[in-house]
Amino acid sequence: MNGTAGAGEPRQEPGAGRGRRFQLTRDTARPEGGGRAAPGDAPAPARQWPLLAVMGVTGLGLLIVAFDAFRVGTLLIGLAMIGGAVLRWALPSVGMLAVRSRFTDMITYGGLGAAILLLSLMAQPHPWLKVPFLEDVLHFTV
Repeated sequence: MNGTAGAGEPRQEPGAGRGRRFQLTRDTARPEGGGRAAPGDAPAPARQWPLLAVMGVTGLGLLIVAFDAFRVGTLLIGLAMIGGAVLRWALPSVGMLAVRSRFTDMITYGGLGAAILLLSLMAQPHPWLKVPFLEDVLHFTV
């Protein structure tokens, strides 16, 4: 056959007419906002400043944790993640900080940052934040 399905019927692409449910992915789409955060003629670190800012604050938090200031270091790490969510929301192009869609990145960075902040505030001994029902849940499970 020479490209036609039959007498007068147009040839359909494989999978055409079916739902999108089980089609194979052929390539990966770039996440929105995944372009450079600075012009292309800028040096590589300047083009990726949002990612470097989040990683720098996270690294500083890990260094502080290594020097035995657990609570302050983990608070800094949580704030860095929340800062990443804010950068992802506010900037149209954030370089390699864009991993998934904008919404998914914001929920992931913000949720992880909030969880780290909450856990570091509740860390023992002498928690800065006491949640009364958590003690009841702990006593109920033990």
